[in-house]
Amino acid sequence: MKRTASAHWTGDLKSGAGSLTTATKTLSETPYSFHSRFEEGAGTNPEELLAAAHAGCFTMALSLQLQLAGLKADSLETTCTITMEPVDGAPTITGSHLELKGKVPGATEESFLAAAQGAEKGCPVSRLYKTAITMNATLID
Repeated sequence: MKRTASAHWTGDLKSGAGSLTTATKTLSETPYSFHSRFEEGAGTNPEELLAAAHAGCFTMALSLQLQLAGLKADSLETTCTITMEPVDGAPTITGSHLELKGKVPGATEESFLAAAQGAEKGCPVSRLYKTAITMNATLID
């Protein structure tokens, strides 16, 4: 399975702007810029999208772990916070923190924690943070 999104950008870093589009058009020319990433401007930013992806993926993985344990959640709420800070003078994503609240009938603290730990290990986005990134680059006229 492969999923695709694209970015378009014009101009320099601080005064330029871009848009993000996903193949499903859930994001369709969604604006992003230096201001939306590093200040308080309108639009989204890569870190916010990473946080949404990690929260969504982890929560789905948790529902599977609970199912495997014979449990079904009434509700699961996951908030992800991506941390970006300078490392060796360059902005670097240094962490992803998940904050989880769940209402799961029949679960004990122990079974809920075990399911959450299993979800963290099995979530594809969590696993992405431990893999190598590959790239092809082509300059066009």
